Amino acid sequence: MVKIGNIEVGEFPLFLSPMDDVTDLPFRQLCKRNGADVLISEFIASEALIRDAEKSMRKMQFDDFERPIGIQVFGNDEDSLLRCIDVVASANPDFIDINWGCPVRKVAGRGAGSGMLKDIPRLLRITDSLVKRSPLPVTVKTRLGYDDNDKPIVTLAEQLQDIGIQAISIHGRTKSQMYRGEADWTLIAETKANPRLHIPVFGNGDITTPQQAIDARDRYGVDGILIGRAAIGNPWIFEQTKQLFGNVTPVVPTVQERVEVCRDHLLASVKFKGERQSIFEMRKHYGSYFKGLFDFKQFRIPLVTVTSLDEVLSILDCVSEHYKE
Repeated sequence: MVKIGNIEVGEFPLFLSPMDDVTDLPFRQLCKRNGADVLISEFIASEALIRDAEKSMRKMQFDDFERPIGIQVFGNDEDSLLRCIDVVASANPDFIDINWGCPVRKVAGRGAGSGMLKDIPRLLRITDSLVKRSPLPVTVKTRLGYDDNDKPIVTLAEQLQDIGIQAISIHGRTKSQMYRGEADWTLIAETKANPRLHIPVFGNGDITTPQQAIDARDRYGVDGILIGRAAIGNPWIFEQTKQLFGNVTPVVPTVQERVEVCRDHLLASVKFKGERQSIFEMRKHYGSYFKGLFDFKQFRIPLVTVTSLDEVLSILDCVSEHYKE
């Protein structure tokens, strides 16, 4: 049984990887119902949390149904990060995840996320302070390194373990790669194979099908896997992966089931965030919910342009009827 601290997370846990403006409460719960073992919040800026910013505080909300769950934070200021640890701990998640991996300019360009990989001594010093401050297990999500000439992940993981983190999630790219090219799992495997490393190592990057999850488990020996973009509009990927683990042919949802889950997702989002914001944010999901359907363009364009809940629900009803089996 894999553990984060004293928290059991499964024999080979499947994580919903944190994604900004995607892994909110409604989507996390949808993935949980469809087989995700461990959930992590959207990443939250430490400065926003200590200012009690409404959007950031809402990102921290979760239900007990979602456990085990971690809340992920990012920042580049040690004092702000330390103060936000207190705020996060008061919400009582199962663990706190530190994001040293986000490569986007608005984060890494300010020295947060994977930007911190440019200054490993500072990264270690701040992480040490956060571990000492936190009453909850602390985990880290990071990348192989800053660029192709600097991939210290094997050593870094051991250093972070010695500081006291309870697990590490590694995306198989560098900061400079962003999301380009293929994820390199060989260094993730090398990290896991380090005989001095005893904390769980979770792999991340380019897991888009259940078979790829199987291959990553068998080939690279990781303790669990994070699934991110492949879950957008496809929460079934977790249960399908578990079915394949058990040598059962994965069940493919019907069009009507896709419509039903998409509708449930939309309605839960409206309840949580309000109609206007939800209509806009759900647009990133529709293409994936109905990927591969012949002649779907007639519905896709209206779905991403209409502005009211009733209009979206009406279009979804039309989709269900059009592809009735």
